[in-house]
Order: sequence, then C-alpha cells, then structure tokens
Amino acid sequence: MSERRTVALVTLGCARNEVDSEELAGRLAADGWDLVDDAADAEVAVVNTCGFVDAAKKDSVDALLEAGALKSGPEGPGRTRAVVAVGCMAERYGKELADALPEADAVLGFDDYADISERLRTILGGGVHAPHVPRDRRRLLPISPADRQGTDVALPGHGAAPAVDTGAITDLPPGVAPASGPRAPLRRRLDDSPVASVKLASGCDRRCSFCAIPSFRGSFISRRPSDVLNEARWLAGQGVREVMLVSENNTSYGKDLGDIRLLETLLPELAAIDGLERVRVSYLQPAEMRPGLIDVLTGTDKVAPYFDLSFQHSAPGVLRAMRRFGDTERFLGLLETIRSKAPLAGVRSNFIVGFPGETEEDVEELERFLTAARLDAIGIFGYSDEEGTEAAGYDGKHDPEVVAERLARLSRLADELIAQRAEDRVGEPSRVMVESLDPEDLDALEDLDPGELDGLAAVAVGRGAHQGPETDGQTVVVAPAGAEKPAVGQFVDTEIIAALGADLVAVLRPGPGAGAAR
Repeated sequence: MSERRTVALVTLGCARNEVDSEELAGRLAADGWDLVDDAADAEVAVVNTCGFVDAAKKDSVDALLEAGALKSGPEGPGRTRAVVAVGCMAERYGKELADALPEADAVLGFDDYADISERLRTILGGGVHAPHVPRDRRRLLPISPADRQGTDVALPGHGAAPAVDTGAITDLPPGVAPASGPRAPLRRRLDDSPVASVKLASGCDRRCSFCAIPSFRGSFISRRPSDVLNEARWLAGQGVREVMLVSENNTSYGKDLGDIRLLETLLPELAAIDGLERVRVSYLQPAEMRPGLIDVLTGTDKVAPYFDLSFQHSAPGVLRAMRRFGDTERFLGLLETIRSKAPLAGVRSNFIVGFPGETEEDVEELERFLTAARLDAIGIFGYSDEEGTEAAGYDGKHDPEVVAERLARLSRLADELIAQRAEDRVGEPSRVMVESLDPEDLDALEDLDPGELDGLAAVAVGRGAHQGPETDGQTVVVAPAGAEKPAVGQFVDTEIIAALGADLVAVLRPGPGAGAAR
C-alpha cells in the first residue's frame, strides 16, 4: 500500500453536503487515508462548500481562507500542505473560483468525487488539477425521468456511477460502509451522533425563478430503495437511532422509477429496520403533497409526523412570479388536513421577502398566513439576485433598504410566533431522543424561573418528533434528583413543562425510557 496520508473534511451548508462529505470520507478511508477532525492536523484540508445564497458563499470562502492560513509558517509534521475546495460552490463556479481564490490549491467538481484519492495525491505530489468550466448539469441527464436510471453521470451521495466497479474494493477498514449495489456509496461517519442523514435523491426538476440549485445539482434522480434501505441498516449498525431523508425534493421520489408513490412504500420499510427508532422526512413540496403520503407520515409507527414544507410565500402573485403553487387558503387547508390526522405534528418552513414586485399587500398577506399557520420553525430570508436565475432579470426590484426592512419586520414576527407555538406545546407528551449530556448544553435552563423547576434538574438535551436536527430548537430534559439519567441515543418519554423561545423543557416521565442506548 502507498504511504498513508492525513485528510480533514470541513463541511458547510445543508445535510445533503454532510452526506456527500461522508461519501468522500468513505472513499478516502478505503484507499488508505487517515481522517482527522482538525484541519490543522491534516496534510490536506478538503472544504465542502455551499453555493446556495450570498451568506453561504461567504462562509465557504471564509472557511477556505481559514484553512489556507494553516499553510503559513514553517512546514512540519501534521502541517497543512494543501487546501481543496469541493461541493456546490466549487461545482457552480469552477475555474472562476480557482482564479479568485489562489489560497485553494485545487477546485474539484462533482465529476472528481469518484477519483478523490487520486486527485488529492496528485495535488500533494505537486501536480496541478485543472479546475472545470461549469456547465448546466440539468443537461447531463435525459429529459424524461424514466430514462435517467443507469446513466453514468456523477451524483454525489449516490455512490459510484454504474460504470465503476465499486464491488472490487475489498478489505475495507472498520467503520466504512460497503458498496452493496451499483450506486451504493462507500461511507464513513464523521461524528458519532445518534442521528444521520440519508440521501433519497439528487437534483430537482422544478424551475423556481429564484433558485439556481438545479443548474449545478442537475435534474431529479432517485436512489433505488434497496440502496437506501441498505445504507440505513448500516447506519443503524453504527449506532444511529434516527435517520433523516434528504434531497432537493423528497415528494418527487420514485417518479423516475415508475412509481411516484414509492416513498409511501419505503417509509414503513425503513421504520422496520432493527435499531432505528425514528425516521424523519425533510424537503417536502406543498404542491406535491398527496393524501397517501400524509397518511403514511402521520400514521406510521416510528415515522415522525414532521412536515418540512417549502412554502416560500403565501401571496398568490408573488408565488406565481416565483413559479410556484398555492396561496394562503390552500396552505392553511393543507395544514388543517395534516393536523386533523396528527394534532401534535411538527411543521417548519422558509420564506423569501422582498421578492421583485412584492407589494405591501403581499407582505401583509404573508403576515396573515404566518399568524394563522402555527408553525414550529420559520426561516425568513431577504431576496437577493442569484446569477443564472429567471428572477435576476425581473423588473420591480426593491432597494436593499426595503428588503432589509421587510426582512427585519417578518423576522420579528416569526420569532414571536415561534415562541407562541412553543408555549402552546406546554402540557403535551413528547418522545425525546437524547443527543447530549454536555453541561454547556444543559445551561440552557439559566433563563428559566427557578420556581418553575421545583426540585428538577437538567439531565439531557435532545429533540422531540416535531424538532428537526439543528434547525427547529431543542428540548432540555429535566428529572428529580436521584433519577436515572438517560444515555445519548436513548429515546425517553417526557411531558413538556415550559418553553424558552423556540426551545422546550420537558420532565422525564416515570418508568424506563424506551429505546436502546448506544
């Protein structure tokens, strides 16, 4: 075997990027690389960038510059020798990013992922890998979804293209998922959290006028159910207790496999995997919500009644300009249907304000929807042009000051409504997955009136079924002195007794908590 090298993966952006990083980690570990947590301890720092909006791009550039600074000073053992950009920003800008950011020794696109080990060894050896010229990845797959399976297009998070014999890799190191199908990825976990994401599909066929993601992520293509199930089984064997299904649009899953209702079949199979206690679905399009899918999400044991719905706005004129469906009344009707089947269901969404042509009446309509919707988590974003999108060429754009004022106004309302919704949940039962016993996390109770604790002390921090990872707040679990403390990865039954903004406080119910500790 060739000389072992050290590499660190720095991941920015969404859960889909986290999955991609773990695929890269699996490929590198299988080829003899030692993965380290800190870029300062690695010969190569690989920064998985986000290219979604300006703020995310800035964070990605800052991370590359920070990693580049590690190369300064006298070279010695463990000193960083190369910084490599991968991910959405690298794919979207390619040579342009490489020219603008000489601190990065290479900018690699998605097509380089299958040969990531060779690419990094070349760079460490002083070689140069020419950055790619970006192209519209929607044009790489057939127009008809039914013809997309079996193509040799690189799809991050899906594993190798069919032309690559992943089955030839033998003697995998511990902790690396075996490639068990034509597109099943090698994967190595980069943390020991009891929750992990599983990529359900890649790309998007929707043409929202503000969104550039399809141009660099490509058209929609589903992973085969067997690959999703095998990866989830492997994760359960690694100690994962909750899996979250991610893609650009989970409600389209299966349309290229001949069954648009395939998700309704897959979810119960995932929930039946030994060791998994919760399955969560993210990225749902309101226009594609089907009665059968709502039934499965609200009525299947171990499937969280959780609805991450991409509303974006509620004024019909703005939505049509966005190339999207719906209005306030239709969206409220959808929420009413969901809650009629699962009154405790969690719902979150994101919204764009200051869109070109948005009127004061449109803003008031959005405020009306938010006030009536009772959402658990609300993200408000100010509109900004994204190059290559239809909306970038729209008339009726607002001055930045107007966008900033509307952003601040709706953000204040969102904070108030989220806090109100959390207060509404006081008294509800909640099955919480424990994620941390760290004393710093438990300090969240400092803002609570001591009288409300009444002899209770914080013992754990986790999330209920209505709380998605990292985005929707957390639950601090409290218990009487002397109570047996839960373990990370354990599910415990609680009752919500207080709210702290978006966060909740819940008391451990008597009796053993169900679910196994890791």
